[in-house]
Amino acid sequence: MSAPSLPTVGVVVLTQGTRPADLDRGLRSILAQQGVVLDVVCVGNGWQPTGLPEGVKALGLPENLGIPAGRNRGVPEVSGEYLFFLDDDASIPDAGFLTTAIAQLRADPSIGLLQPQVVDPSGVTSPRRWIPRIRKGEAGHSSNVFSVWEGAVLLPRAVFDATGGWAEPFFYAHEGIELAWRVWNTGKRAWYAGDLIANHPVIQPTRHSYYYRLNARNRVWLARRNLPAVLIPLYVGSWTGIQLLRWWRHPVALKAWFGGWLEGWRADPGERRPMSWRTVWRMTLAGRPPIV
Repeated sequence: MSAPSLPTVGVVVLTQGTRPADLDRGLRSILAQQGVVLDVVCVGNGWQPTGLPEGVKALGLPENLGIPAGRNRGVPEVSGEYLFFLDDDASIPDAGFLTTAIAQLRADPSIGLLQPQVVDPSGVTSPRRWIPRIRKGEAGHSSNVFSVWEGAVLLPRAVFDATGGWAEPFFYAHEGIELAWRVWNTGKRAWYAGDLIANHPVIQPTRHSYYYRLNARNRVWLARRNLPAVLIPLYVGSWTGIQLLRWWRHPVALKAWFGGWLEGWRADPGERRPMSWRTVWRMTLAGRPPIV
């Protein structure tokens, strides 16, 4: 009897070329993975990747298309039964990570997406936002989730294709919520694997000048693209209330947020794929109806 073949993984690493040391660390952490066959591409968003380790392909995009579109451009460049997305400031400390993660997916075919626990390698306390649950609990606790931290994500390629890929119009922010929702809509589950680790430094998302505007715009687009029509105002209304409670003492932030909110209603969000009511019910039973 012939030995079973190794899992094949297409890896897409996204970068703008501004963090060469971090990029090299992340790429080498991928190339160190054992028990898998890798096909790795480094996508330069507005940058032609150079100086890459041997075994890594380069795809330079002439302009920065945004994070979701950049990831999507890398997918046709790699082959593999599974797809793994890694940001250039993330890395994988365990050489058996992909083998273990794929074993989890194979052991439970109802899981269609896996996000590991995220840990700052310097020992800084990781922010609670990296645990994609309303009731955060312990970071090492695994569970169903309805959004994901996008910096290290593993999916069967067939599931990724069924979702339609990352939300290109978003440019930045909330594409991990849409991807998780669309995984649920394929009949699978998005899973937070607290027993698996990815490294990433603690950086505040508000460092981006466009954070507040895109945060609001993409909340509206998320609803318009993915929810049954009757749930759209409920979802947007609940998040509007949440932001008012969070930032009422920060009028500058709220002004930028409401500018994005208006843009979300006025601008075209791209392809609409409303989830089925069966998906709404499954998500509700699993702990989070898509209205918050």
